[in-house]
Amino acid sequence: MAKATKNQKEARAKIEKDKLYSIEEASALIKEITSTKFDASVDLAVRLGVDPRKANQMVRGVVTLPHGTGKDVKVLALVTPDKEAEATEAGADYAGLDEYLEKIKGGWTDVDVIITMPSVMGKLGPLGRILGPRGLMPNPKTGTVTMDIAKAVSEVKAGKIDFKVDKTGIVHAAIGKASFSADKIAGNAKELLDTLNKLKPTASKGIYMKSVFMSSTMSPSVQLDPKTV
Repeated sequence: MAKATKNQKEARAKIEKDKLYSIEEASALIKEITSTKFDASVDLAVRLGVDPRKANQMVRGVVTLPHGTGKDVKVLALVTPDKEAEATEAGADYAGLDEYLEKIKGGWTDVDVIITMPSVMGKLGPLGRILGPRGLMPNPKTGTVTMDIAKAVSEVKAGKIDFKVDKTGIVHAAIGKASFSADKIAGNAKELLDTLNKLKPTASKGIYMKSVFMSSTMSPSVQLDPKTV
C-alpha cells in the first residue's frame, strides 16, 4: 500500500472521525482539503437502497446543475443538413452526419456528449460497440435523442448531466470544480440529491439514501448526513 503524502495526512486530519457533515460544511471542507495543482473535480457518491438488477428499482435521470460543471463539454450533433446551423448556433462543437459517422467508425470519439435526431438513430446502431462502452450512445431518456437540437445542445453546455445507479447501487456524479465557491458546490450537490429523491422507485423499501460521500480528485471523502439532504 502506498504511503500517504504529507498533504493527504493533513487533509485527513481535518476530517472529524465519525462526523456526518451538512452539505454546506462538506462543500467548504472539500475546498480546504483539496491541494492538487490542477482544478480538481468535485464528486458525489450516493449509495441507494435499491436493487439495480430489478427493472422497477433502476434509478436513472438527468439534472441541470445550476452552476454548471466547470468543464468545457465537447458536443457532437449528428444531424441532417437542415439542422446543422441550429446545432452550431446553440454551441455544438461539431455538427454533421455522414462524415462524423465515418470518423467514429475509424475510432474517433473525442467528444463528451453526442446529440442526435430520432431519424438518425438507425445509423448509430452499428456503432454501438464503439459508443456504448464510452457512454456516448444517445438515449431518449437522457434527452440526447430529440428534434429540439438547439435546446438539447444548450442544456448540455449549461451543465446538464445524466446519471445512472451502478450494479452496486451507487450513483457517481461530478458536480463541479474545486475552484467553485463553497456555495456553488453546495447548490449543485443539493440539485442532484433533490433529483435523486424525486426519482425514488416505489418498489424501494426501507432507507433510500443510505450514504452520501463528497470528494475531490485525490482528496479523502467527506461523509454527509443523509438526514440533511
